[in-house]
Amino acid sequence: MSVRDAPPVPDVFDPRRYAAGVPHDDYRVLRDHHPVAWQEETEVLGWPAGPGFWAVTRHADVVRVLKDAGTYSSYVGATQIRDPDPEDLPFIRRMMLNQDPPGHGRLRRLVSRAFTPGRVDRFAAVARERARTLLGGAVEAARAGDGTVDLVSAVTDEYALLNLADLLGVPEGDRRLLLRWTRRVIGYQDPDEAGPPVLDGDGRPVNPRSPAMLADMFAYAGQLAAYKRRYPADDIMTTLAHDAELAAAELEMFFFLLTVAGNDTVRAAAPGGLLALAEHPEACEPLRAGKVAVASAVDELLRWHPPVLTFRRTAVRDTELAGRVIRAGDKVVVFHASANRDERVFHAPDRLDLTRSPNPHVSFGDGPHVCLGAHFARLQLRLLHEEALRVLPGPPRLAGPPGRLVSNFVNGLKSLPLRLT
Repeated sequence: MSVRDAPPVPDVFDPRRYAAGVPHDDYRVLRDHHPVAWQEETEVLGWPAGPGFWAVTRHADVVRVLKDAGTYSSYVGATQIRDPDPEDLPFIRRMMLNQDPPGHGRLRRLVSRAFTPGRVDRFAAVARERARTLLGGAVEAARAGDGTVDLVSAVTDEYALLNLADLLGVPEGDRRLLLRWTRRVIGYQDPDEAGPPVLDGDGRPVNPRSPAMLADMFAYAGQLAAYKRRYPADDIMTTLAHDAELAAAELEMFFFLLTVAGNDTVRAAAPGGLLALAEHPEACEPLRAGKVAVASAVDELLRWHPPVLTFRRTAVRDTELAGRVIRAGDKVVVFHASANRDERVFHAPDRLDLTRSPNPHVSFGDGPHVCLGAHFARLQLRLLHEEALRVLPGPPRLAGPPGRLVSNFVNGLKSLPLRLT
């Protein structure tokens, strides 16, 4: 097909589209005909229009952008599609996620001291028991009612939240704060999650990542760090609070990053994986029969339902990608969910194959910013699915359509009604 005959570029920016499901058909059009495509950034849901961006949808190009921090910067304009207010940008750049090497590497090494596999593995017994208890409670609730239960509210939200609170060392009475902050920051495009947007004096929505909107979270982080210095424990905040190389502002940013990213990665991936199994019972049977390793299944479920849909970079110099000229200052947005279905890399990508190997999905990113908590996330998901196989009376069956998050950033589920009897 010639360029003249190629189908038009579909819109994959509007966050409202994702409430109906990830637009995989449009992603395929982009991969096949417009692998680096210009997207208009229109005013939507009260948020002002932006200058537009390049959507990168093929696996090889996504990996190239993620690995080349020298060309595609996380620091220049941060990592969200929407441009932050210029006065907020210096504040937002303090987060490790929004830095480039070598500064990013320094912060990553500091937090890695706390986020050790040993600490995470010691936590496994607690997480397994929590999964068993929550799933058992969901089954009992279904039996006592009409046979159905919303697994998001009954299991996966609590599972992700309480696991993270244990790892961070947040006192039991404060743990609901983590979910409130996560919903405000991650679900800001969805009125069901964050409520009506907070408006500034000119009637414009206030960025949920601005200093004003994060003041309460940062104040709490400082108080928690002071408490951990007086009463140390085996948790991440104790380690960070005692790290002399970590400035107070950096510690606050780590708390923000771990609270939001650490919670919402599992909060999105856990129900997404269960939804995939409910929609593909034929794939679930070998798993229930023990013919498929749960660890392998978890990676395929992550490929199928990546928790993060997009990440933004900004070109720092003129370059070329898939034949398109990218100018310095252009926004370049990688689409993880599209890369994970790229036929150039994955055989039969629209088939859920729990034995898939190799499985080079980019659900946790790639390059210097590859997810620091990937080990912890995989552990939690493996434990949850192992206990689901033991506790649930059969393969999960949908009792109604899932409720999807209005977001072009996180692939979230607000509800997942399942029949468990």
